[in-house]
Amino acid sequence: MQIDPTALSGVLRITPRRFGDARGWFSETWNKAAWAEAGLSLPDFVQDNHSYSAPRHTLRGMHYQRPPHAQDKLVRCTRGVILDVAVDARKGSPSYGQHVAFELSADSGTQLYVPKGFLHGFLTLTEDCEVQYKCSDIYAPECDGAVAWDSFGIDWGTDAPVLSAKDAKAPHFSDFDSPFEFEG
Repeated sequence: MQIDPTALSGVLRITPRRFGDARGWFSETWNKAAWAEAGLSLPDFVQDNHSYSAPRHTLRGMHYQRPPHAQDKLVRCTRGVILDVAVDARKGSPSYGQHVAFELSADSGTQLYVPKGFLHGFLTLTEDCEVQYKCSDIYAPECDGAVAWDSFGIDWGTDAPVLSAKDAKAPHFSDFDSPFEFEG
């Protein structure tokens, strides 16, 4: 597997190896022991999520779960192409408010690891996208939150994404009182 650190400390871009032949390919997308051997100390994941978005330019984000149910996520696109984004929301972090964005696709198999303390979201770049991600804590509606997708200076490639009601009314980042603290 290829492990690439990003401009945000803790956020990793990971590309598992694929083994192919005339039938197609095989890839091991998660193996805790193999990842530990590669020097990654990732959490125990307790929940898998799977989303489907029909229209192109569906934007889901920027989401978080506050403590005590904050989540680390390992995200991959299993159908189509997305722009996957993480924003540092850890108070006191030297990169607070900064973001990284990567295209993830079913063809590449690349994954993004987004630790606790980061906002996460994605924009579908093709129709009929499926995204799957592992989470280190269960979904807790009382800890669920969102920040406005257009409050970070991110070039999404569209000014009119398809949004949920929750995302359309999310507060601006400048009004966000982050529950996360930088610990490094």
